[in-house]
Amino acid sequence: MTDMTAPQAAPAGLDRSRMILAVIASAQLMTALDATIVNIALPSAQHALGFGDAQRQWVVTAYTVCFAGLLLFGGRVADLFGRRRSFQLGLAGFGLSSLLAGLAPSLPVLAAGRALQGAFAALITPSVLSLLAVTFTGPRERARAFAVYGAVASSGAAAGLLLGGVITEYLGWRWCLFVNVVLAGVVLAAGRAVLPDQPGSARGGLDPGSAVLATGGLAAVVLGCGQAARDGWASPVVLSALIGGVLLLGIFAWRQTQAPDPMLPLRIIADRQRVGACLAVGTAVIGAFGMFLLLTYHLQEVLHYSPARAGAAVLPMALANAVSGYQLGNRLTLRVAPRYLIAGGLLVAAAGLFLMTRLTPASGYLVPILPAEILVGTGMGMLFPPAFQLAIRGVTQRDAGITSAVANAATQVGSSVGTAVLNSLAVSATAAYLVSHPSSASGHQAALVHGYATATGWAAALLALMAAGLFLLLRTATATATATTTTIATTTKEI
Repeated sequence: MTDMTAPQAAPAGLDRSRMILAVIASAQLMTALDATIVNIALPSAQHALGFGDAQRQWVVTAYTVCFAGLLLFGGRVADLFGRRRSFQLGLAGFGLSSLLAGLAPSLPVLAAGRALQGAFAALITPSVLSLLAVTFTGPRERARAFAVYGAVASSGAAAGLLLGGVITEYLGWRWCLFVNVVLAGVVLAAGRAVLPDQPGSARGGLDPGSAVLATGGLAAVVLGCGQAARDGWASPVVLSALIGGVLLLGIFAWRQTQAPDPMLPLRIIADRQRVGACLAVGTAVIGAFGMFLLLTYHLQEVLHYSPARAGAAVLPMALANAVSGYQLGNRLTLRVAPRYLIAGGLLVAAAGLFLMTRLTPASGYLVPILPAEILVGTGMGMLFPPAFQLAIRGVTQRDAGITSAVANAATQVGSSVGTAVLNSLAVSATAAYLVSHPSSASGHQAALVHGYATATGWAAALLALMAAGLFLLLRTATATATATTTTIATTTKEI
C-alpha cells in the first residue's frame, strides 16, 4: 500500500497536499452550499410552483434525508472501490441531478431532484474527508487542514444563503440549482488531476439492504416530523411514521450486529469520544439549519427584503464562522481539550438562538438579528474543527471512509430532523397564535414572528442542554497529548 505520508516529505509533495486540500475544500463547499443555497430561493420557488408552508421543508429535507441515509453506504463504497472513483461518480451524478431539479415543473419533481443530489453527495463527502484524514498526518498540518475543512463545512451553509439570494434576484431561483452543474464539472476535472488513485482497502461487499433500512427509517422519521405541522403530533399519520421509522432504524442496527461485513462496524461507534463528537455536530446543525430556514422567511416575508438583500443579511454569520473556525478552532485545538471548545461553542450558539426569541414584527435587523448571527457563527466555528478531528481520531485506513461517513451523517441527520421539527413547531405556534389572537391588529405577521421565535427558543434550549451533557461525556486531552495523528500513518504502512 502506498504510504500516504509521502506528500509531506518534500516541497513538491507539500504543494500537492495543498492542491488536494483545495479540491477537498471545494467539494465540501459545494455540498454545504447546496444544503442551503435553495433556502433563500424557497419563497420564490414556493410562489412559482404553488406549494404551501407545511410542504416547504421538503425542498430542504429531501436533500438532507438522502444525504444522511446513504452516507454510510457511500463510505462503504469509498472503502471498497477507492476514494477517487467514488468522488468522481458522486460529482458526475450530483451535476446531473442538479440539472433535473433546476428544470422541475412541480414540487414532486423538485423534491426528487433534490433527493438525487443528496444521494450523490453521500458518495462525495466520505471520500473527501477520508482523503483528508490519510493525507495530513502531522499535528499542526492536520489541525490546519481540519480548520479549513471545518470552516467550509459550517460556514458554507451560511454562504449558500448569500449566493442563493444574489442568484435568485438576478437570474431566478432555478439558477441556484443550475450553478451546481458548472461547479461539479470544475471540481471533477481538478480532482482527476490531483487526487491519488488509491485502490479500495476494505474487505467484503456492499450491503444495499442496510442502506435501504437506514434511508427509509430516517425518511419516515422526517416525514412524521414534517407532517406534524399540518396534522399535529398526535395524528395517526405522524405517529405511524415516527414509530415505523424508529423500527426500521432498529432493524438496521440489529442487522449490523449480525452481518459478517456490516455497513456500520460496531467498532466505529464503540468509541465514546467519537459518539460525543457526532452528537455535537448533529446538535449544532439542528440550531443552524433551523435558523437558516426561519430567518430566510422572516427577512423576506416580514421585513420584505429582496432575495439578494436577504442573502447579504446573513453574511455576518458566515464571516463570524470563518474567523472563529480558523482563529479559535484551529489555534486552540492544539492547546485546549476538545470538550471545552465543543461545549463552549454550543453555548455561544445557544445564546445567539436565544436572542432570536426576542423577535417581534417591529424588530429591525440590527437588533436582535445581527448579534444573533454573530454569536451563532462564532459558536459553530469554535466546535466544528475539534469535533471533526475527534470523530476520526485513531481510525485505520480500512475504516477511514466509513468513519468519515458516520461523522458527516450526524450533521445531515441533525439538519434533516432539525429542519422538519423546527418548521413544524413554527407552523404550529403560528396557527395557535392566530386562534388565540383573532382580532390582533398585526395579524398574520405577528403570528409568523411568534412561530419563528418559538422554534428558535426550543433550539436554544436543546443546544444548551447538549453542551452540558457533552462537557461531562468528552474526556479527551488536547491533540498534542494524544495519539490522534500517528495511528493512520502507522496503519497505512501496515495494510
